[in-house]
Amino acid sequence: MTATRSQHFTDRRPALHLAIELGWSEWKLAFAAAPADAPRLRTVGARNTQAVLQEIARAKQRFCLPADALVFCCYEAGRDGFWLHRWLDAQGLHNLVVDSASIETKRRRRRAKNDRLDAAKLVSMLLRYHGGEQKVWSVVQVPSVEDEDRLVDRGQEVSHFRGQN
Repeated sequence: MTATRSQHFTDRRPALHLAIELGWSEWKLAFAAAPADAPRLRTVGARNTQAVLQEIARAKQRFCLPADALVFCCYEAGRDGFWLHRWLDAQGLHNLVVDSASIETKRRRRRAKNDRLDAAKLVSMLLRYHGGEQKVWSVVQVPSVEDEDRLVDRGQEVSHFRGQN
């Protein structure tokens, strides 16, 4: 149930935005419903998909959204591959896999770096993206399961699937 970019901008139903920062042992989830919202940050065990669904339901309640509100989510492409994208898509969530090299950073000064801050930044960028900002980041084109398996078996990166905005 992958939505096209034009569907993201024309559908004005209430929506929840979720950014997932993937770690080896835990995932940080950042939720927001509007740009002015302070992100709701939560931690779940890595690969605990049931906990992700429970936190989505809690976030909808927290932001006073209907249970059937749209959910837009994103995470950075990395070692976990694309199984999470496929699972989120199967749950009816509108997911983007983001090229981590395309995420803006301030280069002039040192910055704090941790998973909570990264998740909060990612959800703010997701809100900007769905607000119509064209050049926030590059979205990765998700390969088919067969193509991903073939590339992994060869020991190749899946980076050539990076798409353009």
